[in-house]
Amino acid sequence: MGDIDGNNVLARALQEQGIEYVFGIAGFPVIQLSMCFQSYGIHYIGMRNEQAACYAAQAIGYLTGTPGVCMVVSGPGLLHCIGGMANAQVNCWPLLIIGGSAPQDHEGIGGFQECNQVELSRPYCKYSARPPSVSLIPQHVEKAVRLAKSGRPGVCYLDFPGNLLEHAVSEESIPPSYFIENLPVIFPDPKDIQNALAILFNAEKPLVVVGKGAAYARAEKELRELISETDLPFLATPMGKGVVSDHSANSVARARSLALSKADVILLVGARLNWMLHFGRSPRFAPNVKIIQIEVCAEELHNSVKSAVAIQSDVKPAVQQLVDGVKKRGYRFDKSKEWWNILRATCEKNRLAVKALAENTSVPLNYYTVFHHINELLPPNCLIVSEGANTMDIGRAMLPNDLPRHRLDAGTFGTMGVGLGFAIAAALWCQKYQPNKRVVCVEGDSAFGFSGMEMETMERYKLPIVVIVVNNSGIYGGVDKETFGDLREGDNLSQSLPSTVLGFATKYESLMHMFGKSGYFCETIPDVQKAVKACLQVKDGPSLINVIINPRADRKEQTFNWLTESKL
Repeated sequence: MGDIDGNNVLARALQEQGIEYVFGIAGFPVIQLSMCFQSYGIHYIGMRNEQAACYAAQAIGYLTGTPGVCMVVSGPGLLHCIGGMANAQVNCWPLLIIGGSAPQDHEGIGGFQECNQVELSRPYCKYSARPPSVSLIPQHVEKAVRLAKSGRPGVCYLDFPGNLLEHAVSEESIPPSYFIENLPVIFPDPKDIQNALAILFNAEKPLVVVGKGAAYARAEKELRELISETDLPFLATPMGKGVVSDHSANSVARARSLALSKADVILLVGARLNWMLHFGRSPRFAPNVKIIQIEVCAEELHNSVKSAVAIQSDVKPAVQQLVDGVKKRGYRFDKSKEWWNILRATCEKNRLAVKALAENTSVPLNYYTVFHHINELLPPNCLIVSEGANTMDIGRAMLPNDLPRHRLDAGTFGTMGVGLGFAIAAALWCQKYQPNKRVVCVEGDSAFGFSGMEMETMERYKLPIVVIVVNNSGIYGGVDKETFGDLREGDNLSQSLPSTVLGFATKYESLMHMFGKSGYFCETIPDVQKAVKACLQVKDGPSLINVIINPRADRKEQTFNWLTESKL
């Protein structure tokens, strides 16, 4: 046996833990490390921004169940991806951050990019540590990967000073490594399952809410069987879409506000009663609603409201036991009951309202007609990535999902800038597991601005992602061309231009000129249709469609504001 340095020990340890993808930006002191990853068969994807690298790494973790790795340089490199770490931690997605750091003998005397990175990371992690020696690197890697996947998934950070990566030790000094393939599964208390079934069977207005926790848990088979056996109505949270198909006759997504506010029993599966579900409180929920909660994390039980039944369990076994109980008792909710009649009527009323908006092809376009005509041309079961305010929210309703883990968006943390990083991860996933599947990334113009240079990353790695910018010339909304011109007449633009206004009809498609290619500038539905058809033929890199819509286009009238208001 010879000697081996820290770079090779780390790369090998990651490979032994099943890590397949590393996203990052090479620089001091991790340039050699990035090359080592490739020599051990790990895919290294060089990004243009640390935040985007972090978003891509966490998305691949969500899609595969194995943590993606984000590799960053010291100091500012790590700080730039803190937002991504927080997003993964709040989303409960497995992620491992590898941070290069200042050499240990330079600490405390003003070393290059010296920064207390272990402590800075700790608030956004499940585990944050610096291996004290090269020989102990595999031990810390195993723990970090295991913790990132265990229980409620999340983020782990490992810190590597430059001198530690370069230091060589004998192979004999490195303890044997191990890999835990089957992590513990939490099964529910049978009494809780029986109590939940008793409450469900007696409900007059039941509702099932499916969250992205159910999608991550790969519980689609069990949940589809539960809905099929019971005929219960269900709603999906944004990334819970597709666990049960959006086209299911039991989906009441078009009656979301009514369903939540009138249900007397809600079965919450892999979703949290946070702002996305209005904390489970009145008036968005009935004052006396009974919540049945299935949650892997004990600390989340009874959070915000007291649940009638709080089931600590992994989603799959809990739902399977509910299915078994339903079959044993022969329970099925009667679809002729008043509850279903009210839900169906509301769904139909809202469908017609959206249909009228979607059929209005007058220029400037609105969101609904753009999404409607895009959706008509997309191949089945694309992975849809979306971010932006109305772009994301309206797109959620207009671009349905039939399969789980086929929608990625701003998530629980509401993070803007995730889109292109998520799309890169989705394209890599497709490349390996579903090579004929397409990734469509739908961005608001403001959201696109956060990470637009990742178009170059897509081109470099020949990722056939269709990027569609729905351009309303602003944040939430802009102004028309004439008004924009008038606002720019003066000299003091920092006071005259409204804070939500962006450049009018900016030609984002021109970014494709960087690669000697052309993008698409669309103002009419025929423009959009022609562009989508052309882009779906591209197999060797990204495409970019810039769709100009009315700066004042908005979502249809809402029963409630999308965000529950605070009151002092």
